[in-house]
Amino acid sequence: MDYLLIGLGIILMIAGIAGCVLPLLPGPPLNYTGLLLLHFTSGFHFSNRFLLIWAIITIVVYALDYVIPVWGTKKFGGSKQGVWGSIIGLVAGLFFFPPFGIIIGPLAGAVIGELTAGKSSGAALKSGFGSFIGFLTGTLIKLIASGIMTWYFARELIFG
Repeated sequence: MDYLLIGLGIILMIAGIAGCVLPLLPGPPLNYTGLLLLHFTSGFHFSNRFLLIWAIITIVVYALDYVIPVWGTKKFGGSKQGVWGSIIGLVAGLFFFPPFGIIIGPLAGAVIGELTAGKSSGAALKSGFGSFIGFLTGTLIKLIASGIMTWYFARELIFG
């Protein structure tokens, strides 16, 4: 049973890192689940405090991933249409122009959303840039959290 939990944990760690850049996979929650699976084996354990701290970090990072791009778009003068355009552009870019669509999609979507809202091209580009910066910031935060959880997983697995 331990081998199954460890194997699933490794798969979740890999999927969690991938989920930091693929919007369809919830990166940090997958990494945290991998930590829990390793914890539930007979040979590897994390303290309850460690697990609680990482549960809180995971929840905060997951929530920030939705808030930061919206904040970035609004901070640079974006509207709701720009925010929705950014979200739609992200999904469309992922499917139609991988892997670069994940970066270009939110930017283009926010610009198109702002243009449909009647904003000038300069204001639309500024909003799109804010969406792009917000997306990159959220992705970086997810990668940092997931990378650290993966490091703890590997350290515990190797050095037990």
